[in-house]
Amino acid sequence: MAMSGGSDDGSPMMEMNMTPLIDVLLVLLIMFIITIPVATHAVNIDLPSPVNNPDTPEVEPIKNKIVLTQDGQILWNAQPLSVGELRGNLAESLTFAVEPELQFEPEANASYELSAEVLAIIKGSGVTKFGFVGNERYRQFSAGE
Repeated sequence: MAMSGGSDDGSPMMEMNMTPLIDVLLVLLIMFIITIPVATHAVNIDLPSPVNNPDTPEVEPIKNKIVLTQDGQILWNAQPLSVGELRGNLAESLTFAVEPELQFEPEANASYELSAEVLAIIKGSGVTKFGFVGNERYRQFSAGE
């Protein structure tokens, strides 16, 4: 960084010193940023209040559970079935007014190939309420304990 102190002949320096000007502008910019209020964009919507009618029964959706055993069986709610019957049960569950929840729980030593095949069948069936259950049992193994 070169600095010029003027010439030795005593003539005044002709260039303006920009450092104090830049310092003042930076301080002003920081003060401006700090004083800007936090932008809050809120959309107010009037939602209807819930009606607690004791006469209306609560709908409990049906839960179906698919378990894959380590000996290669597919269990639908603890009943063994084939791949074709699984496809039929999935298609039938989609015809209900309220789609039942489908829970998938392979055993620890279940075949990966069978798991992948059953998951592909479930995906192809169009089931939307689907979840994995029982994974909390394996949490200790993933944490390295």
